[in-house]
Formats: sequence, structure tokens, C-alpha cells
Amino acid sequence: MSALTSTSPRSVDSRRIAHGPGFWVIAAAFLTTMAFSTVPTPLYAIYQHRDGFPTYVITIIFASYAVGVMAALYLAGHVSDWLGRRRIALLAVLAEALSAVVFLVWQDVPGLLLARFICGVGVGVLTATATAHLSELRQVARPGEDPSRSALVSSMVNMGGLALGPLVGGVLAQYVSSPLERPYEVFLVLLLVSALGIALVPETVQRLEERPAYRPQRIALPSSAKPLFFASAAGAFAAFAILGLFTSLAPTFLAGTLHHTSRVLAGGVTFLVFIAGAVSQAAFVRVTRPGQLRLGLVFMSLGLIGVAVGGLLPSLWVFVAGGVVAGAGAGLVFRGAVATAASLADTRARGEVLAALFLIAYAGLALPVLAIGAGIAVLPAQLALLVFSAIILLLVNVAVLRMLAAQGDRPRS
Repeated sequence: MSALTSTSPRSVDSRRIAHGPGFWVIAAAFLTTMAFSTVPTPLYAIYQHRDGFPTYVITIIFASYAVGVMAALYLAGHVSDWLGRRRIALLAVLAEALSAVVFLVWQDVPGLLLARFICGVGVGVLTATATAHLSELRQVARPGEDPSRSALVSSMVNMGGLALGPLVGGVLAQYVSSPLERPYEVFLVLLLVSALGIALVPETVQRLEERPAYRPQRIALPSSAKPLFFASAAGAFAAFAILGLFTSLAPTFLAGTLHHTSRVLAGGVTFLVFIAGAVSQAAFVRVTRPGQLRLGLVFMSLGLIGVAVGGLLPSLWVFVAGGVVAGAGAGLVFRGAVATAASLADTRARGEVLAALFLIAYAGLALPVLAIGAGIAVLPAQLALLVFSAIILLLVNVAVLRMLAAQGDRPRS
């Protein structure tokens, strides 16, 4: 038996803000956290130029973030079902603030590894918690609304935050002094303000007398639902593989292979890829979920071809256009995966199921990037990018087709 159940609107402490405004406070905190997680993207090349380390070190620094995310999702992504959404979200945002402090005071490679790992832990805890919290706050504030609206906001906030981080980091790095300090100082303030806001948001679950014994993450689904869950997780894995490329190696690729060293451009390209993912979700919101998945498959396939061709020519504009189209497809596939997984679980296990989904998705963020980083160490960058694009192209086609087939076996809602 779960230690928490959904609360009613009347059970909320009167000193806290209402569920409707609380929804947007959590959304803003989620946006800020995700933006902070990608703000180092255009700064990696500065660290590399300053310290002279090889490109594969960037993939290791990036992977430390993904490892932190996956460790948190496995060990703690589901505990908000037991301990409450607000408390866990607050701890997650404070972990992000600690990460910002480490970035500021320890800028050598070991410090970057630690800061990125802590950042990953905070993101891993917050991602599933905030997604579930947003759904429950919206359900109380607007009980008659289609739950997919909350899923859309959550997914767009996730993607939008990931998009804003590199743009803010790139602009600050280009136009202000101390480019390796100012972005973290700005986000440290924003994260502390977010923590204050979360403390005022109503809780959506309440503690029962009995609390279950702690256990790591599992997938709390009936056997009949697991094929569709794993199909959704495979789609999320493929989508995050593309996003991982543009949050880790794309700026270095722009500077090295394409010979464009602007920090604003480095952040701007990643921004365009992620914002395309957010915009595509809004643009096709009225399309059925299978229709969105088919569009996502087409966009991701065409985009990956464009990324590979842009690297081989080499052509900046073909590379960027391919990334934007692939990002739009990744957004649609990711939203379909989140909405499908959320629909498979009841309220008491929603955080746990979403944590399992994001655990697999963030494996897609880390493993392919580590592979391409290793490839660059022994192969020309263009060839490594071509191999990466071909593998992800195959993966996304298999994953989305399985998602469509699995959904076809379910009754229409």
C-alpha cells in the first residue's frame, strides 16, 4: 500500500497559494532547473580551450550529468509518491543551487564532473516529481480539463528549459565579463527564488500512518501494460539521443569541423534544436497521438539525414537545419512517450512510472554521446557523426513503429 494518496482541495494549508497558481510556480521552477542543466553547453569549448583537454573529456563531463540523472531516477525518482511532491521538488532545486556553487568555486575538470553529477541528481529527482505534481495540481484546479493538457505543459516546459539554457549561457559568455562565472551566478539566484516558490505550493499527496519500506525504482505496472511502456521508453531513448548530441558535442563540432567559434552561435544552435521540440508539440497538439508519433518519426528521420550530410559536406546551414527538424521530431516522440506512460499508471504510482520512463530516456542521453565521443577519438569527426546518425535513425524507426503497433492493440480513449 502506498504511503500517500491524493489530497482534496480542502486539505491544503490555507497559508499556501492555490492549486492554479501553484501549477505555474512548479512549471517555472521546472523550466529554470532544466535551463540550468544545459547552460554549460556553449561553455564546454571555453573550458577545453583554457585547459587543453581532448574532446572525449567533454563527453565524460556530460556523461557524469547523465549518470547523476539515472542514479537519482533509480534511487529516488519515485519517492515523491511516498514523501510528497513539494518536499522532494524543493530538495531537488536546492541540489541544483549546490551544483551552481560548485561550478563557481571549482572550475577544474574534477570540479566540473562533480558539479554536473550533482546537477544530474537534482534533475533526475525533479523530472518525475514535477511532472506528477503538475498533473495533480491541474486536476484539482481544473477537474474537467483533459489530462493531456497538463502533459503538454510539462513536456513543453521540459523542452523549453533545455532550449533556454544554452542560449542564455552563450549570450552571457559572448557579451559579459567572466563567462565561466556569470551564467552560474544568474541561475543561482533564479534557483533560490524557485525554491522559495515551491515552499508555498500546495501538496497533492498526503502521508498515511504506514510508510512502505524503501526500495529502488521499479515499474509498477500490470504485465499487460509493460509492452506499451517499454515501447514508449524506447521512443524516449531515441529522442534523447539526438538531444544529447546537441547538448554535448555540437558546439565543439561547430568550432572544429565547421569552423564557427561564436559562443552565441554555439548556444543558439542548441536553442533552436530544443525550441523546435517544444514548438512542434504545441503546433500539433490537436493531432492524435499516433499521428504525432508518425510525424515525429518522419521529422527525426529527415533531420538525422540532414545532420549527417551537413557534417560530411561540411555545411553549417544543412547541419543546423537537420538539427532543427530532428529536434521537432524528438519533441513529438518524447511527448507521446510521456503521455502514454502517464496514462498507464494510477495516481499512487504515477511518479514511479514516470521515473522509470525518464531513467531509460536519460540512458539515451548518455550512452550514444559516450559512444560518439569514443568514436571521435579514433575516427574523423564527420565519420563518427555519420555512424551516430545511422544508428539513431535505425533505432528511432524501430522504437516508434513498436509504439504505434502497441497502441494499436489498445482501445481508443
